[in-house]
Amino acid sequence: MRVVIGGGSGFVGRELTRLLRDKNHEVTVISRHPGPGRITWGELESSGLPPCEGAVNLAGENLMNPLRWWNEGYKKDLFSSRIDTTKALADAIAASPNPPRSWVLVSGVACYKPSLTAEYTEDSQWAPFDFLSRLVKEWEAAALLPESMTKTTKQVVVRPGAVLGRDGGAMKQMLLPFWLGLGGTLGSGRQPFPWIHVTDLAGIIAQSLDPPSPSDVPPSSDPPYSVPPSSRQVLNGVSPALNTNYEFTKELGRVLNRPTILPVPAFVLNTLLGSERAVVLAQGQKVVPKRTLETGFQYKFPDLASALKEIANS
Repeated sequence: MRVVIGGGSGFVGRELTRLLRDKNHEVTVISRHPGPGRITWGELESSGLPPCEGAVNLAGENLMNPLRWWNEGYKKDLFSSRIDTTKALADAIAASPNPPRSWVLVSGVACYKPSLTAEYTEDSQWAPFDFLSRLVKEWEAAALLPESMTKTTKQVVVRPGAVLGRDGGAMKQMLLPFWLGLGGTLGSGRQPFPWIHVTDLAGIIAQSLDPPSPSDVPPSSDPPYSVPPSSRQVLNGVSPALNTNYEFTKELGRVLNRPTILPVPAFVLNTLLGSERAVVLAQGQKVVPKRTLETGFQYKFPDLASALKEIANS
């Protein structure tokens, strides 16, 4: 299979690229910078989509970039870096004479309203309620292909929680404070903490690129390839474990053999990150990967103990 990955040079993109190449798939990365095995976003716009059977978009400014102050310019970059790249890929797919069989967008769980009690599956109804949920709404809308393409290209949206891995994501900024004994719960610690190991997220994306199994295809579908008539499939890219921030903090401290006695109050997070961004850490959602499990996906790291042990020892 030939796969084109927008943002393939980032944290999740590197893991996905490694996984696909290990499976002998050919990967082309869309990046801001040219290089071997890459094309630029400008080349995508001018020359169209390279021949491929699968396309993925992972591009987007880092929400937790410690070097960016929370202001209107940063918020504008968060929107444009996600929506513009997603629309560019969707437009290229729609214009391709031989569109890919699968098109996967990786967005986020910020669409689900934070709650200590509500549980969200892929079937949960939601509407925008704050900055980040509006971002997810427009982001996912930008990925939609014309209705005429539902029988040629499978459309999948994967919504990950906090992505855990040693080389990027949330853990890259957290490991040093924890190693120094400065780790602690964020806010109350009671808030849900939806998470996934980067290896499992890459696995979910890779599985989503596969053509539908026979059981997914209606009897009336035309061979050799066709997809269900629904516009797209949504998968929650989270671990099946439902953990709180307190549980995450204590397990990370246990794995690293470090104390976790320095809590960070919510007002400190709001001051350092901006209240619209701090909500990701100070609040949370119980997100259940119901449909992800129904696909038969097998998690390598289904619980915090196994995930954090792998990260600490790698």
